[in-house]
Amino acid sequence: MMRQSLYFVAPRRVELREERVPEPGPGQVLVRTLLSGISSGTEMLIYRGEMPRGMAADESIPSLAGRLDYPLKYGYSAVGKVEALGPGVDEAWLGQSVFAFNPHESRFVASVEDLMPLPDGVAPEEAVFLPNVETAVNFVMDGRPVIGERVVVLGQGVVGLLTTALLARFPLEALATMDAFPLRRQASLDFGAHASFDPSDDDAVARVREFLGAVDFYDGADLVYEVSGSPAALDEAIALAGFDGRIVVGSWYGQKRHPVDLGGRFHRGRMKLVSSQVTTLAPAFSGRWDKRRRMQVAWRILREIRPSRLVTHRFPLARAAEAYRLLDERPQEAIQVVLEYGDV
Repeated sequence: MMRQSLYFVAPRRVELREERVPEPGPGQVLVRTLLSGISSGTEMLIYRGEMPRGMAADESIPSLAGRLDYPLKYGYSAVGKVEALGPGVDEAWLGQSVFAFNPHESRFVASVEDLMPLPDGVAPEEAVFLPNVETAVNFVMDGRPVIGERVVVLGQGVVGLLTTALLARFPLEALATMDAFPLRRQASLDFGAHASFDPSDDDAVARVREFLGAVDFYDGADLVYEVSGSPAALDEAIALAGFDGRIVVGSWYGQKRHPVDLGGRFHRGRMKLVSSQVTTLAPAFSGRWDKRRRMQVAWRILREIRPSRLVTHRFPLARAAEAYRLLDERPQEAIQVVLEYGDV
């Protein structure tokens, strides 16, 4: 049996390759992919050639073993159906709808312990958001919002929007967001932000500070999330945070560099920069939490938020190159882009 697999082969070049699918071994199953979600953050760094070459792709995910270098199969949000079983696998798996952290390809073999059956009532269009929901849960855990706090989220891509949706469930005094694209700002308001601002406006930072009720140099947001993917936004985060404010950096910048002003408000304001990344949990949570518990929360939040409304574009796998060009050249038109596999 053959499959089509998407490869990143050079900056701004992807191609589909025909590959033979291995037979599932003991404890493994063959999955036919239905949908996969494109990450407009991590994947676009790889698409543009901005990833740190030679770095491990993701040592925690078996299907992403290897290094960040071309040619590369990458992707981590696949939903499919089990269509064949390896020796010793319970027959209940046959026909099961499953989620996998797997690259974009029409079929794949995986161990059953690396698959998650879709809960009742969760459609593939919802499940494809699971990795981003888990990331948003992780960001909120690391930020530790407190009742009555003033919070700002910089960047309203998919992860930023889901983070906003979670924060909107807290009894905050103010929740503001910033994004350059009107489509995303409106989605932010729909998800519960109290106000959303365009960072390209000359007075954007002053307007956000006014909205927060900042009264002096040391006042500002209690908590700021930087999830825009732009290291330049760190200066905005510092300008918005108040004395002893927490700045959670959820963006992965890859090879992008930008000078950051740490000599003024940051220095005098005793601000805290917190690195947040979903591969691990903060050590402070290790006594009561593990990744399995966090994933259970992510499934529950996914069912409650129903993020499939963020899908703006669907492309058949054969037109994957168009999907990446859209995200690269016209990001203002898209939020979540999904690849569909049909009978591939």
